Amino acid sequence: MSTMPLYLDYAATTPVDPRVAEVMARHLTLEGTFANPASRSHMSGWLAEQAVETGRRQVSDLIGADPREIVWTSGATEADNLALIGYMRAHRARGRHLITSSIEHKAVLDSVAALEREGFEATYLAPRTDGTISPQALRDALRTDTVLVSLMAVNNELGSINDLETLGTIAAEHGAAFHVDAAQAAGRIRLDMSALPIDMLSLSAHKAYGPKGIGALYVRRGTRIEALIHGGGHERGMRSGTLATHQIAGMGLAFSLALEEQDSDNAHLERLGQRLREGIRNLEGTWINAEGGAHVPNIINAGFEGVDGEALVMALRGLAVSTGSACNSASVDPSYVLTGIGVPRERALASIRFSLGRFSRVEEIDQALESLSDALSSLRTRQSA
Repeated sequence: MSTMPLYLDYAATTPVDPRVAEVMARHLTLEGTFANPASRSHMSGWLAEQAVETGRRQVSDLIGADPREIVWTSGATEADNLALIGYMRAHRARGRHLITSSIEHKAVLDSVAALEREGFEATYLAPRTDGTISPQALRDALRTDTVLVSLMAVNNELGSINDLETLGTIAAEHGAAFHVDAAQAAGRIRLDMSALPIDMLSLSAHKAYGPKGIGALYVRRGTRIEALIHGGGHERGMRSGTLATHQIAGMGLAFSLALEEQDSDNAHLERLGQRLREGIRNLEGTWINAEGGAHVPNIINAGFEGVDGEALVMALRGLAVSTGSACNSASVDPSYVLTGIGVPRERALASIRFSLGRFSRVEEIDQALESLSDALSSLRTRQSA
């Protein structure tokens, strides 16, 4: 019998789909396609390069892009750094101002902070209570020297979905580039670069049943960015380094499966998410954060009156859940995302994030609700004693 906890933390990372793991294994050993894809003097290198280009096409197919617009990175964090820092440095003569929001992922916020230390200027938009960015707020923040807008597609703690078409159009009409962190969006919402006014898009494999350590940055043709990693001129000079064939093959298949199974995955998650939301609402003293507006079905951020979120997570010993972003889980402060949308500190500290995925099952939701009810009863009884 497995001693592993019931996993409800898919927004932190997803398990690798077994079909993806099988393909990756075939790109690791002597009997497989393991060679350096930059080795063009022998068949082994050609086969590895072919695997890389297959993966590139599979990623581009999911987002409606040209394969030549995909730049491999080590993950969405590096992609965010490359997009923001690489673009602002390349266009510093045209303007030194960029716009983002106060509830972006730390990969964006810390990149912006690094740019500010270089002398660039940033405006941080305050989100609405549903976790989305108002188009009017973006219009009001634009300046004559604004050259870049960076806003996420799906918030990793709330599941809220930004109106990318409207926000991107506003940026484009001003002459600013539009970057989108889509780590939580790939395979969950439709992303079509041939139709959306997006210039750069950050992607992660491990949020979509692929391996950790690999991601990509979509860079629309004609968009100029400075490289951050040098040595060999790989990826058309934008990101040097020997390509990890096995990880790229894994990300490619994961994104291909996402394209094929997006509708069935989302229908499955909609059923499970609704069941979990209703079960939470039926418990005494609970609420759902950031309600209203468009949300992905698999991320649910809920609060529980009279308990501390960290204590509740510890009491749910059979469940793997979190109090917020995995990148911020060592902090004892309340989630900056929750306080950023106006949730009072006490309520933010009493909140936890549930996130579901492809392999979640109905019986797991029922088990989670039972465990949650027991843990709340125990904590509240202990505090009132």
